[in-house]
Amino acid sequence: MMENSTTYHIPVMLDECIEGLNINPDGIYVDVTFGGGGHSREIYKKLSSKGKLIVFDQDPDAKANAWEADNFYFIAANFAYMSNHLRMMGIKHVDGILADLGVSSHQFDIESRGFSIRADAPLDMRMNKSGELSAFSVVNEYDERELIKIFRTFGELPNARKITDQIMKNRASKKIKTTNQLMEILGNCAPKFKEHKFFAQVFQAIRIEVNQELEVLKSFLEQTEDCIKPNGRLVVMSYHSLEDRLVKNYLKRGSIHGEITKDFFGNVLKPFNEVNRHPIVAVEEEIERNTRARSAKLRIAERNG
Repeated sequence: MMENSTTYHIPVMLDECIEGLNINPDGIYVDVTFGGGGHSREIYKKLSSKGKLIVFDQDPDAKANAWEADNFYFIAANFAYMSNHLRMMGIKHVDGILADLGVSSHQFDIESRGFSIRADAPLDMRMNKSGELSAFSVVNEYDERELIKIFRTFGELPNARKITDQIMKNRASKKIKTTNQLMEILGNCAPKFKEHKFFAQVFQAIRIEVNQELEVLKSFLEQTEDCIKPNGRLVVMSYHSLEDRLVKNYLKRGSIHGEITKDFFGNVLKPFNEVNRHPIVAVEEEIERNTRARSAKLRIAERNG
């Protein structure tokens, strides 16, 4: 039985995502970021008994939101391995794939997970709780060069070197174990009146490294070409510029790095055509109900025939 789980995670741009998938009731659909199951439930409602819904989530907490049905499949895995799992199920092509990237509200709200800047918690930030790499490891074990690169690249922080210096200096005498400890250490690095944004960027940088989020996204995007059938849909929602840039490059240019390959006639060779040339953003009413929708960008594309 399907139950609503908006306490776990409120689905962002739900109607726009479902419309973007252009669902065939007898088709096969994949939600690679199941979470609270909000998007999945709406997809499932539109399927006939012949249709199939396959969902992925590496966070064991998400499994509690799954339901029992002959045409519903929960796969406890990172979506970087999507094509392998589909192959094992004997599925060559699907009609549509949805990816709602980033961290779920549940992961932010469970203080012990260490994702949020609002509560003191152990430095963790693992989306997969059995993962070996944690925020503690990154902060306490990475060398200076690696830390500078992470804060500069994944956090887009101009003072990455100063942040790293503070961490290196403090961890030399005592391990940095909690989110509050880290924020206290970096207090003098935060620009005045922009402290919240600064710490959000610091946490984002560490989280992306811990979960290898951009590498996972690159791997996933490159798999969609072979997994989606001609005229099938790819719907991807991102929450920061690093993710959106990869998605945009892949859909517009056929390459995650933005290189363009053209045929003899000068046409760009790419697996997808964009349904919306510019990203769809949430309306003000939704942002008021769910602040997480503020930074969301939705891109929809159709597989070339």
